[in-house]
Amino acid sequence: MSSLQGVERSALATVRHGLSLTPEFRKGLAGTLALAVLATLGKVIVPIAVQQTIDRGLKGEVPDLPYIRAAVLLCAAAVVLTAVCAYLMNVRLYKATETSLAGLRVRGFRHVHDLSVLTQNSERRGALVSRVTGDVDQISVFMQWGGLMIIIALGQLLVATVLMFVYSWQLALLVWICFLPLMVVLPRFQRWLSGAYTLVRERTGDMLAAVSESVVGAAVIRAHGAESRTAGRLDAAIDANRAAQARTQRIVATVFPLTEIVAAVALAGVVLLGVRLGIGGEITAGRLIAFLFLITLFVSPLQIATEVLNEAQNAIAGWRRILGVLDTPPDVADPGPEGVELPRGPISVSFEEVGFSYPGGMPVLSEVSVDIPPRSRIAVVGETGSGKTTFAKLLTRLMDPVSGRVTVDGEDLRAVRFSSLRERIVMVPQDGFLFDGTLEENIRFGRPSATEAEIRLAMTELGLTGWLEGLPAGLATHVGQRGESLSAGERQLVALARAYLADPDLLLLDEATSAVDPATEVRLARALEGVTRGRTAISIAHRLSTAEAADEVLVFDRGRIVQRGPHAELVEEPGVYADLHASWVSAARS
Repeated sequence: MSSLQGVERSALATVRHGLSLTPEFRKGLAGTLALAVLATLGKVIVPIAVQQTIDRGLKGEVPDLPYIRAAVLLCAAAVVLTAVCAYLMNVRLYKATETSLAGLRVRGFRHVHDLSVLTQNSERRGALVSRVTGDVDQISVFMQWGGLMIIIALGQLLVATVLMFVYSWQLALLVWICFLPLMVVLPRFQRWLSGAYTLVRERTGDMLAAVSESVVGAAVIRAHGAESRTAGRLDAAIDANRAAQARTQRIVATVFPLTEIVAAVALAGVVLLGVRLGIGGEITAGRLIAFLFLITLFVSPLQIATEVLNEAQNAIAGWRRILGVLDTPPDVADPGPEGVELPRGPISVSFEEVGFSYPGGMPVLSEVSVDIPPRSRIAVVGETGSGKTTFAKLLTRLMDPVSGRVTVDGEDLRAVRFSSLRERIVMVPQDGFLFDGTLEENIRFGRPSATEAEIRLAMTELGLTGWLEGLPAGLATHVGQRGESLSAGERQLVALARAYLADPDLLLLDEATSAVDPATEVRLARALEGVTRGRTAISIAHRLSTAEAADEVLVFDRGRIVQRGPHAELVEEPGVYADLHASWVSAARS
């Protein structure tokens, strides 16, 4: 089960909690409701005008034309006023809804970024994105249409009921007796729809995740000839979504005919009983005709109740999913203003009896203790799965240790402000992720205030001027989504330039030169000599040259540091490092 499921709440509690997170929607709500009341009251003007015209304007042998004319003009004015109120109500409601849900989206995305990498990885990317996009869209549809209809429908139902009792209490009771069983049944359908729409939102998230993976991994799919298998997975996800949608609509389709049948029975009963009451002189013709208009006003809210209920349950399912994100406490929390602000300068790092394991898994790191002095260049080596990457994530506080602590300059990382930590420690990942934009925009991501001159100076100091000049538009070159217009090696060059421009005190390199050609690697090796001078540098090493250039090598094996020392010493000792070195040398010669 996803760690982002959140607390299961009733529909009312879900809406109440959701509205508490959207204060923008509540602002000015009283004025919107007042306009809704006026718009609703205006709907009974026509039945009243009809009744007055028949009973008073046509009462004598000669129609009272001045009275009829005044009634019609008054009715027209009321209808225009009702239309204006409805327009203003819609505009205010749409504005408040979009403002509040935009704020909800922002809070949702920001909270996702506050969650640890471990928590984010518990949810498929497409499904996580759908929570703060598609699910919020469903809420928007309901609040702009369904919520509006509920306000008007309830008011319309109340006003119509009062006026029906004024005209004929007997006919009003007959109408309520016909519709009361349907009103009793509707809550049961509401519970069924709630579960059905929750499943629909989950299946929609699964479908979007499957589509996203197939698009992003298109090259891998084609390379392995897995088109048919991928299509099968997509078909299964789409079919599951279709089945969930179809089941939900079957429930909806069951209610609407019931409303139509009850409405027809009520109308027939009112005509029969109304004629008898009219014969007995208990109701006038005008009142009976007006009553038939009122039945339409009474039935209309109940007829659209199915559709409103439909949107309401879809929205509530969306609320539950977005609240599942917002209610998930960040397990890697920023201490905020109370946190420590680290001074600039070379960083010392200490791991003190650090242990880490993923939920339900075996320990990845066990009792790791190591001190890294300032200005040292450290290479971290080990077989795949030995704990190197976890070591790097703990150092950059993408995750927190299960036991022990990690300190920087003597301060526990959990007590350091994120703003200070991200400024002083920068990690260059192996994949060199780039954002859709120009080369200059991606490099400036490391320091938004950097000028073009400073960016060009950084490229010169890294020895990348020749490469830059060979690009079609230089710094204005568009890199495409995820940097796909550049090669893997070029993406790493940009990631290095971005990190260099950020000017961190500790540079963590997840083998940033692993995907470049030999000539570029030589150029980068020279540049990195200058980049790492005067600052602490830790490299997750996959190449022999990285380990050889380091001041010290940390050798990981099965979650522990089993060897430590300079390359020249470790290579002479029997052990894990000597074996790794031998495999590197063998691979280089082949």
